[in-house]
Amino acid sequence: MAKDCIRIASGQGFWGDLLTAPLMQVSKGEIDYLMLDYLAEVTMSILQKQKLKNPALGYAKDLVQTCEDVLPYISSKGIKLITNGGGVNPEGARDAVFAVAKKLGIKGLKIGVVMGDNILMHIDGLIAEGHAMNNMESGRPISDVKDVLLSANVYFGAKPIVEALQAGADIVITGRTTDTGLTLAPMIHEFGWSFEDWDKLASGTVAGHINECGAQASGGNFLGDWESLPDMANVGFPIIEAYPDGSFIVTKHNGTGGAVTRETVSEQLMYEIGDPSEYITPDCIADFTSIHLEDLGNDKVKVYGVKGKPSTPFFKVSASYEDGYVAFSSLTYSAPDAYKKAKAADTILRKRLEQLSLTFDEIRTEFIGMNACHGPIAQPIEPNEVMMRIGVRSQDYNAVERFGKEIAPLILTGPPSVTGFAGGRPKPSSVVAYFPALLRKDTVNHSVVVTEI
Repeated sequence: MAKDCIRIASGQGFWGDLLTAPLMQVSKGEIDYLMLDYLAEVTMSILQKQKLKNPALGYAKDLVQTCEDVLPYISSKGIKLITNGGGVNPEGARDAVFAVAKKLGIKGLKIGVVMGDNILMHIDGLIAEGHAMNNMESGRPISDVKDVLLSANVYFGAKPIVEALQAGADIVITGRTTDTGLTLAPMIHEFGWSFEDWDKLASGTVAGHINECGAQASGGNFLGDWESLPDMANVGFPIIEAYPDGSFIVTKHNGTGGAVTRETVSEQLMYEIGDPSEYITPDCIADFTSIHLEDLGNDKVKVYGVKGKPSTPFFKVSASYEDGYVAFSSLTYSAPDAYKKAKAADTILRKRLEQLSLTFDEIRTEFIGMNACHGPIAQPIEPNEVMMRIGVRSQDYNAVERFGKEIAPLILTGPPSVTGFAGGRPKPSSVVAYFPALLRKDTVNHSVVVTEI
């Protein structure tokens, strides 16, 4: 029998988010699902590098500690956990979570793993079959960078997660799944929605978009009257109270900090939006211009009226590749004339790099305390101190390495009143570039495996 309402709690908005949030969500009140979003575009390449060094890794390691905190509640309360923290090794993440469960003496736990999103090993074959996978921004074919690819994953939607839930999984661990799908899947599963009920799928997608960034929907990073928000040290993460008709209420646990208002929810709705009438996911196309918001007070905002359209025949491919080297360094100059001194240091350094005939794709300088945030529209001030932060990027490792040797000499051969140099010479590090593309859905197959401890 379908439920009348389910509560889906956001526990992480990114890898590195507030570690206490998942425990708070499972312990401060009643929820049915805990959603943990760990992945971003660059995260996949980081995880791939980790797995190449150690085949047992490649997942968000924070997930293990989080499970140690929340598994007792999941087990005793019947809460289900859904996460994309599997990264490029969902099976490894499953095994690590099972080890935690064994340590805690928890038995009968079923973990579903979603695989198939990682297409890195299939790139050559896909190209040979005529799939150009052109860069969505530049039009460049993926064949141009295939030899330096670090990662390549398609964005699955909610469907594989629903399959895992239908198979009885208590925890679902995925690789690269859309952030929205982590919240949408429980709604499809619990309410029996059709995968072609576009309005309901769009509504669940909007709910997922609100949930995906954690406390950004409940007062974090809020551009409105942020000073009025209470107890941000104990900010409550958002919870979606979802209903079978597609409407839902955004709320948080009583007694937690922050706020859920029409304004906080609206700000999150505008996050990473291109054409608001066509928010494209693997599950549907959601029309954000159709969203209705009603502030019910007491940290409750109702969302309803969302309209959707059929999904496209494509998955988005999130790929990354090595694109040269980069290094950064900084020096701080104090008043008087702090900005003038910092600009002079930048001029001297650039002249010396030019005299050395070093080749860079880009040299960028920020004057922190003056114009690093607002650039050319920054208002002139007389700051107490200015940090000159400079970075270079090049295909030539030696050029980037030599840049690192030109910073410290500025201390005694440049403008006065300088401090803040620490850590020795900056070392070149690899640049990871992003490559977005499209691939027909019928070329990729997912798999779902549910295992019980």
